[in-house]
Amino acid sequence: MPRTVHTERHFTASDTVRDVVIGMSDGLTVPFALAAGLSAAVASKIVVTAGLAEIAAGSIAMGLGGYLAAKSDAEHYDAEKRKEEQEIIDIPREEMREVADIFRHYGIPDEHIRPVVHAMSERPKEWVDFMMRFELGLEKPDPKRARNSAAVIAVSYLVGGLIPLGPYMFLHAAHDALFVSIAVTLVALAVFGYVKGRFTGAGPWKSAAQTTIVGSLAAAAAFAIAKAIT
Repeated sequence: MPRTVHTERHFTASDTVRDVVIGMSDGLTVPFALAAGLSAAVASKIVVTAGLAEIAAGSIAMGLGGYLAAKSDAEHYDAEKRKEEQEIIDIPREEMREVADIFRHYGIPDEHIRPVVHAMSERPKEWVDFMMRFELGLEKPDPKRARNSAAVIAVSYLVGGLIPLGPYMFLHAAHDALFVSIAVTLVALAVFGYVKGRFTGAGPWKSAAQTTIVGSLAAAAAFAIAKAIT
């Protein structure tokens, strides 16, 4: 009887999605709030100029923040790995006990643990990798992570920021552009949340509702502050 090949499909781009969420959510809310706050006092042309300046500065700042965060994660991983490498040299028995404790946590009997621990102690590289993952809960970061994170966050912020600012580029009356911007931004938040839910498996409609509500609240708060200042 022919067997059906079982193929497991797991989402493996969570870091990229997180960067898109960070950049896009801020890009949709911050420029919107700035433009909305300015629209009560200045013309659309000035709103667009100020909005583009904010988007440029915001995308650079957000991208730099993503780069530094990813670099810090990589440096932390390298530092902890050096500690583990030294510990299996200085205190191998203690490290072997830690390996055994990890296996016991999963309910594996001692008679099965001992040969595995002994075999692992003869493979230092794999031993360190095991401790990094199961003792410290650290995964080896992608060496390109910092660069990719900076680019994804910056581009996502740029794309997100242009959406609420777009109406001001085509409508001369800032008051009219404001209402169009609100509608466009709400639709963009819903679509963004839906797509995010599809990718992450969190439920597209639930994700769309959450993203729209949270984004609307953030935009409203930012708008109130900008309005009070202007």
